[in-house]
Amino acid sequence: MASNPAHPYTTNAQSQLAAGDALGALGLTPAFSPLYQQIKGLILQSLQSGEWKPGESIPSEMDLAARFRVSQGTVRKAIDELSAENLVVRRQGKGTFVATHAEQQVQYRFLKLQPDNGDTQSEGPAERTIIDCKRLRASADIARALSLRSGDPVLQVRRVLAYAGVPTILEELWLPGTPFKGLTAERLSNYNGPMYALFETEFGVRMVRADENIRAVNPDSEQAELLNVPITAPLLSVERVAYTYNDTPMELRRGLYRTDTHHYRNALS
Repeated sequence: MASNPAHPYTTNAQSQLAAGDALGALGLTPAFSPLYQQIKGLILQSLQSGEWKPGESIPSEMDLAARFRVSQGTVRKAIDELSAENLVVRRQGKGTFVATHAEQQVQYRFLKLQPDNGDTQSEGPAERTIIDCKRLRASADIARALSLRSGDPVLQVRRVLAYAGVPTILEELWLPGTPFKGLTAERLSNYNGPMYALFETEFGVRMVRADENIRAVNPDSEQAELLNVPITAPLLSVERVAYTYNDTPMELRRGLYRTDTHHYRNALS
């Protein structure tokens, strides 16, 4: 009797062949990796292509299993990893959704600065002041961080984030010019949500992970004035490179954080 390729008891060999067919249909070479990892890669392809946009639901595990001709358990394991990486969000009784920076629980994913009293949510949203937003040519170090060529167009943004009227974070951002064509200081100032949500909704760029380097510094005179601190104040310097799908760097951000009322917190697991 011929076996049904969509049946949850499909053999592993049949599943591997089916996943290979699915990969081949997308022009990919099947990798020698666990089957669930291959299915995870296929789901990532759909996320990257925009088949399911931030905030939208993805097909059920049953539907994905039928689509890729594997068991539901294999799909579930792939989605477990995507959920652990904050790329999708499971909602009890509703399904699985593409994570978005517009969601409350995701907004603070990359912001590790916490008030000494309370938390980021009790503190409320920051008051944002855009100092400038201008187009420049990438210097060698900026180009290297963003995988560009020296002289390529980039967008530089400087802003101050204040809590309860106290300037707390001074940020300088560099973005590749082409994906963010049309971004202006006015658009940044008028958008009420998180900056990464703006990147998602208006430019189709979703930051999915970031690398950071942290060191202790003193501000220069201009930085001290913008943060309203003496030049001897201890600050945290945080340099972050944020990536979209496929490990493509899309932002270099250098922030100076005040430490008199806030601290840097990172949960390790």
